[in-house]
This record gives sequence, structure tokens and C-alpha cells, in this order.
Amino acid sequence: MTRRGWLLFGTLSLFWGVPYLLIRIAVAEFDPVVVAFGRTAIGGLVLLPFALRARALRPLLSHWRWLLIYTGVEIVAPWVLLGHVETRLNSSTTGLLVAMVPIVAAIILTVTGHDRLGARRVTGLVIGFIGVALLVGLDIQVGDLIAILQILVVVIGYAIGPIIIAQKLHTLPAIGVITASLILASVVYAPFAFVLRPSTATPAAIGSVAVLAVVCTAAAFMVMFALIAESGPARMTLITYVNPAVAITLGALVLDEPITTGLLIGFPLIILGSILGTWRSAPPPSSSVATGPASAAVLDSDR
Repeated sequence: MTRRGWLLFGTLSLFWGVPYLLIRIAVAEFDPVVVAFGRTAIGGLVLLPFALRARALRPLLSHWRWLLIYTGVEIVAPWVLLGHVETRLNSSTTGLLVAMVPIVAAIILTVTGHDRLGARRVTGLVIGFIGVALLVGLDIQVGDLIAILQILVVVIGYAIGPIIIAQKLHTLPAIGVITASLILASVVYAPFAFVLRPSTATPAAIGSVAVLAVVCTAAAFMVMFALIAESGPARMTLITYVNPAVAITLGALVLDEPITTGLLIGFPLIILGSILGTWRSAPPPSSSVATGPASAAVLDSDR
């Protein structure tokens, strides 16, 4: 990877590792749906001029059903649930649990016949699940089981979203898909956000939502497009393994979250499991995973 590629990679890793910290700060004062609305509405409006200039929205009309499904499973449900999770769990723990997305995606692709698992990948899945079990067993209280169920839904949604892109929307312009999804999600959130809006909020909470929308959503996607153009979509997968480290570090430095035994043991196991579980020495013969612009763009979108 070139020097510019590494710079873009580091920038995007930071942009997509920071949201867990910002969400944690924001949900202390805002309802999670208000945070999600602010993120999607502002982020979508920032990206809209770029999508219009690229004429990237009109091609979406013929794929509107799958676009709605993608928006629901990748943004609408996960982003609200993620906010609820962070009212119960530390941002570092949440970020690490979300790192299970590649493993869950590998399982879904295998079950649906679009991928296959060898011994190395099965070993990775087992290691990853052991890491999650230790993290949950050592750090999570019984009262937090609802948060675990919510994060499971988030992880499944994040895993299914890119699969929908790769199989149903891969021929569409990436910036069009992302911009439309953000705006559609904001429309869904809007009535709930209006009802649940707070009467007052601190600058810290407002600033967190603004940075989450402008930097961690809109700017992050623009950096992602530049990284794909510079180094190809394959590099995007690596960011999944860096995000938890950023989330854990920022949680400890900014929010004074403890570096627990569960994090120390679970982090290396989950990351190792994700690497091995998603290892592919050669594409499977029957693979339908596309490498078009949209599938590349959401390889690690969320975050």
C-alpha cells in the first residue's frame, strides 16, 4: 500500500473507531433514536450534493425494494439499537462485540451456499466465539443480557447488509446507495426523534452528534471512496480489525473506562478469530460475492 493509502487507511480506522465513544457521550442526554436521526439526516445532507453531481440517485429507482431492505438491516435497526446498547455497556465493550461481524457474515454466507469453510476458518470461528463468551462471561452482568441481545441484532444486521449489496445492489453507484440509505433512515427516525427530542442539551452532546454525522459518517465515506480508489476494496476488511483497538483506547483515555480482564482476553481472541474465520486463500467456485462499486463501498460501512 502506498504512503497515501496508509494515510487514508489510518484516517478511516480512526473515523470508524470513534463512533462508539461519541454515541456513548450523546446517549447520556439524547434518546438513541434522536442520535440516530441526527447522524443520518446531517450525514445524508452532507453527501447529497456529491451524489447529485455524480447523478448517482436515479439508478436506484429500479432497485428500490432492495434499497429499503438494505437500509432497514444496515442502518435503521442497528443504529438505534447501538445507542440503546451504549446506555448499558461501555463503548469499548460494544466496539469489540461489533468486531464479530466478519465471523457472522462468514457463517451466513456458508449457510446460504455462497461460501465454504475450511479447517482454518472453522478454527477461527471457534476462537472468536470463545473470545466473545469470555468477554461476556467476565464483564457483562445478568442485567445487561438485553444489551447482548440487542448487539446480536446489530451484528447480524451489519453482516447481512453488505451481502445484500454484493448480491442485489452491486451494480449501483456506491455514493448513491449510501446517501439514499441515510436519507431514508432519517425519514423513518424523524417522527420518533421529534417526540423524544430533549428540551435542552449540553454542547458536548450536540457536538458528539455533529461529529458523528459529519466526520464519522459523511467524511468517512468520502475517505473510504478514496481508499478504495487508491488501494482496492480488499484493504477495507482490515479496518474491521483496527476499529476495536481504537474504541478500547478512546474509551479508556476519554471516558476512563476500565481495561478489564474480559477485554484483555477477549480482544485478541475475537480479532484472531475474525482474521482466521474470514480467511480465503482462493474465491470459492460458486461465490456470488461481487466486487462492484457498491459492494466495495459497504465492506465495512458502519460503523
